[in-house]
Amino acid sequence: MTTMSTTRPLAFATPRELGFCPERISRVDALVRHWTTKPDAPWPAASLAVGRRGRLLEPICHGRRGPEPDAEPVRPDDLFLIASLTKPITYLGGMLMVERGLLGLSEPVIERLPEFAPHGKAATLVQHLFTHTSGLPDMLPNNRELRRQQAPLDAFLRHVCEDTAPLFPPGSGFQYQSMGTLVAAELTQRASGLALPELLRRELFAPLGLNATGLGAAGLDERRIVRVRTPPDQEPSWDWNSPYWRQLGAPWGGMFSTPGEYAALCQLMLNGGRWRQNQIVAPATIRMMMTNRLDDLPNVPEAQRRTKAWGLGWQMNHPTGVDCLCDLLGPDAFGHIGATGTIVWCDPRSGTYCVLFTSAPRDEAPGRLVAVANAVAAALVDDPPQPEHEP
Repeated sequence: MTTMSTTRPLAFATPRELGFCPERISRVDALVRHWTTKPDAPWPAASLAVGRRGRLLEPICHGRRGPEPDAEPVRPDDLFLIASLTKPITYLGGMLMVERGLLGLSEPVIERLPEFAPHGKAATLVQHLFTHTSGLPDMLPNNRELRRQQAPLDAFLRHVCEDTAPLFPPGSGFQYQSMGTLVAAELTQRASGLALPELLRRELFAPLGLNATGLGAAGLDERRIVRVRTPPDQEPSWDWNSPYWRQLGAPWGGMFSTPGEYAALCQLMLNGGRWRQNQIVAPATIRMMMTNRLDDLPNVPEAQRRTKAWGLGWQMNHPTGVDCLCDLLGPDAFGHIGATGTIVWCDPRSGTYCVLFTSAPRDEAPGRLVAVANAVAAALVDDPPQPEHEP
């Protein structure tokens, strides 16, 4: 383990101070080290932050900044492309507009975005975008071609509005939808009058002291970005490591952060939106985001409401499901997973959170992410023996 060299939003504590078994945390460290340093290691790099009640365990960090054998060793303050862990933060920006009366979950999308109406999308409500029940696809049919052209986000949005029909009537089913997140981001920008990267910086990242977190790499130290091992179907001109993708700032998957800084966002959620003496997000907003909102939609099939439970932007834990966050936590835990090999879970019952960033595609072996998540949950053995600390 190594100590972070930059200012961190959360202080460190020992495992015993936070109610973790030191021997079990050592097993977590050994597991991460094994998968980053053995011959033909599945993860070129991995960085893990585990926290509880305002403080973090010292980070676990192994591997190298790139898939090349001679790449520099990764540090705990290095940045990762976190893929779909971007989504809940994008939706958190949207919920700030909701709590200020500038956007409504029950509003039709076309009231804010009239060009969205074609192909049967006029019945889509804002809440359908926030719960993945809009019927929009995850990616556009011409997604690869748009990236090959290095198209801006406006081009993706135009194709969603003009050319895309929902896969089912809005509110009648669940379909994970990156393109629905893009539309939600546009609604947030129109409501706030700010570009989404700037809104998130002003309203969330700056108040929390997150200097190494951003939607897109603009303004970040790109020398500290860990390069992802890309899938063979990605082309160098637009792959995850390309200047195009780093600068695009895709609201569905273009955020960069460190595990320690993303942990502060988890702490914000578990604090009910409070950070030190400031109420950054309303408690009512947090409660809605971290509870199953598919129950609000009577036309979603019962099986999906139970096994694909989703909050507003956050995934609820699906024990025994293919998208499980942690086998040892119940359905009230929430978090997200990302295609670049990232996972986060937050457990409201114990006040614990786990943030794991790796640099290998999740599809190669999703079970490894869950295995580390399980080992972290198993290391929590009792309540902290001292009072709660404010972050």
